[in-house]
Amino acid sequence: MTIAALEALSFGLGRTARACRAAGHRFVLLTGDRSVYRHELATADGADGVEVIDVDTFDPDAVRRALASVSGLAGLINTTDTWSGPAAGLAQELGLPGPDPEAVKLLRDKARVRQALHRAGLSQGTSVVIEPRPDSAELVREAVGLPAVLKVSAGTSSRDVWIVHDDEALRTALAEAGERARRPGGLNGSLFAEPFLAGPLYSAETLSWEGHTRLLGVLSRQTSRRPAVREEAAAFPVALPEDQLALIERWVGSVLATAGHDQGFAHVEFVLTRRGPELVEINRRIGGALVAEAMCRTLEVNVYEALVDVTLGRRPHLLDAPPRPTGPAVAFVLVYADEPGVLDGWAGLGGLNAFPGEVSWFPVRAPGDAVQHVGDQRGCTGMVLAEAATAELAQHRAWSAATTVRPVMKTAEGR
Repeated sequence: MTIAALEALSFGLGRTARACRAAGHRFVLLTGDRSVYRHELATADGADGVEVIDVDTFDPDAVRRALASVSGLAGLINTTDTWSGPAAGLAQELGLPGPDPEAVKLLRDKARVRQALHRAGLSQGTSVVIEPRPDSAELVREAVGLPAVLKVSAGTSSRDVWIVHDDEALRTALAEAGERARRPGGLNGSLFAEPFLAGPLYSAETLSWEGHTRLLGVLSRQTSRRPAVREEAAAFPVALPEDQLALIERWVGSVLATAGHDQGFAHVEFVLTRRGPELVEINRRIGGALVAEAMCRTLEVNVYEALVDVTLGRRPHLLDAPPRPTGPAVAFVLVYADEPGVLDGWAGLGGLNAFPGEVSWFPVRAPGDAVQHVGDQRGCTGMVLAEAATAELAQHRAWSAATTVRPVMKTAEGR
């Protein structure tokens, strides 16, 4: 039998292949751009365990034909936001286990999720959909007030996000949003506004089955000081007091139930405000970047085995894992290009083994790649990961090592 994936996160293919083999299945990846996975496909597990079918994954009919060519298809994995809706629809069409496509559709609309949680008393504020033009400023002030956050309903990777603290910043953000909406491709969904949340940013990494949700741990998230928020670093698991962890687990279970997510992984970003946790967004998938790698190391289990369990329609064994992590804490730092250009390589990689913490380098880009955007995650060229006894110490180790790595760029003039 075979398990297929309709695209995937950049990292984790090798572990997914091992999980499929452990379940007695082969693993096939459908992708429109295998260069996204070049690091994973270059590893032993990726090269030997992942069969790749090259297909235009934005073409539903082409995907249907590709899936029809797969013998003994038992399940369809999806770990991305962009293809979550199409994957759910295809699974239902093919009679495979999978989430309710309507629930997936709701979760892909951040404005509707906020409104639903507000109605249920799980969010202090609501959201309002606005037109990306200057005269929307008054509606933002009336509906959510200032400071506020403007973002798009189906956005990913921190793209098209503006934090506005005053009228001038609000007008500037609306003008920028309008300009982006007029470009080819436009904005990814509707522009909406919601209240700004004051406090540190975290994410709850969860696993659900038949409406029961287990909190696997809390991940810290450090962002840049730029108006367009860019993620810089993360660490897992955060050492929160027991009563606060219990509160977060109850809260995130209620949030996911209200949003209609009752099975599988979820990556739930939230701010811990003075009033308690407040939702930023829900991603109905395993965490991206190196979040899943961190969970594998800390929990000392291949968490992708739970992904395979859910894909096959069976209760994940991970729900019964020990209540406390047994492995090291893990942190990673994203290494960004300082300016757009063509990546020529990195300076400093050879010195990473001098740092404590089993430091590892995970490249996101390759020499020769064009880096056009540096204000969001598209500007990330790679990540430095480190281990320690606590998430705090792991973060210190990863940060100290990452500061010695520098992307070397060729600009348009060839410098």
